[in-house]
Amino acid sequence: MADANLTATTRTEFGKGAARRLRRAGQTPAVLYGHGTDPVHLALPAQEAFLALRTANVLLEITVDGAKESVLALPKQIQRDPITPVIEHIDLLLVKAGEKVAVDVALVLVGDAISGGMINHDLTALPVLAPATDIPNEFEISVAGLEIGAQILVSDIALPEGVEANIDADTLVASVVAIPTAEEPAEGEAAAEGDEAGE
Repeated sequence: MADANLTATTRTEFGKGAARRLRRAGQTPAVLYGHGTDPVHLALPAQEAFLALRTANVLLEITVDGAKESVLALPKQIQRDPITPVIEHIDLLLVKAGEKVAVDVALVLVGDAISGGMINHDLTALPVLAPATDIPNEFEISVAGLEIGAQILVSDIALPEGVEANIDADTLVASVVAIPTAEEPAEGEAAAEGDEAGE
């Protein structure tokens, strides 16, 4: 069901100093919230969390303090160090099997438009409502053979059963435009350049 399993412990120390100590100990601070519950402050194993969060919209199964029953959660906000690959903090949203959640799924364009055409990729991720336990990793959209002037709208994307777009159906995803060419110099400009060269 889940994409990754993590063990966690609750933490009682807060603030920047406590967070730094936690990271030095190989742990990542996190907070788990949702479904009207009080936020739970957690410490996650840093390396395991880092590897799990390489996948977008990863569904995590988290066992807290050795509890018999684990919980399901989605990462909603990940704070990363601007220089090193360290994750500084994670906000986790508590979810339940069977419910739908709002997420953004990457849009990947495949193929090439006709010769002389260039793709404008206007929408790179599609906001959707999807089952928490069955979130697509990405949507592939073929642009192969599209002619100049062609457009792809949200309504043109084939979505899996149970997944619905959470954005206007007429939103532009991609379009094909002509590749700009270098303009020929005007006759007067060409003559002037010739005169300058002669001098």
